[in-house]
Amino acid sequence: MAEQQRATTGIPPLSFVCALAFLVVAMIAGYRAIGLPPLIIVGGAGLGGLVLWSRTYRLGPIEPDVILPPFLLTVAGLEAHMIEEYQARFGPAMSRLFDISWTEHGFLLVFAFIGPILYTLTALGLYRRVPLAGFIAWFIFIGPGVAEFVHFIFPLLRPAIQPDNLATISGPVGNGRWVEGMPNYYVGATGRYYFAGLYTAVLPMIPGIYGIVRVLRAARARAARLSPPGP
Repeated sequence: MAEQQRATTGIPPLSFVCALAFLVVAMIAGYRAIGLPPLIIVGGAGLGGLVLWSRTYRLGPIEPDVILPPFLLTVAGLEAHMIEEYQARFGPAMSRLFDISWTEHGFLLVFAFIGPILYTLTALGLYRRVPLAGFIAWFIFIGPGVAEFVHFIFPLLRPAIQPDNLATISGPVGNGRWVEGMPNYYVGATGRYYFAGLYTAVLPMIPGIYGIVRVLRAARARAARLSPPGP
């Protein structure tokens, strides 16, 4: 009976508005501070998260024992992955690759300070069955989770800034901002297939994919349980 009562609620309109607002603000902030790539990454992960969140939460929040463990594993894998990214200067490497202003300061501000606050609050929300937390979980499963596969593409892309210069450089990028210590990981110049974070990219990908499969299966099973019997 309790499950049937929760199933009638779905996603509250205010939660959907808050999810849209979060997505829009994150996209605008990423574009203004860095450039187009974060807007594409955040927008793609956010729109995919909205669709799957709407689909899996239409009968109410997913049980915490289903969604919370893979979410925490994805976050743990992401934090471990960011150690390699920080050591290999992921932000400045992206700046050189796409001629954008992703500084080391910006990387740490988002992923080392703001991120853990968001992950902690989301984990609490999933435990308390807060619908909006489900959107953030889906965002993490898709964005910092599955989308980490792009690390295996980046070494193949020719950098926008001095692609044949192997030296780590500093200087202004396309929007006029100064970026320190931009390494070059272009395989055509280095002869080495590597980009910042490539070795540990699978750490958040595996639990992220597992979380997607687990939540989709749980949502389908619940829909089958709650569907009215046939004639």
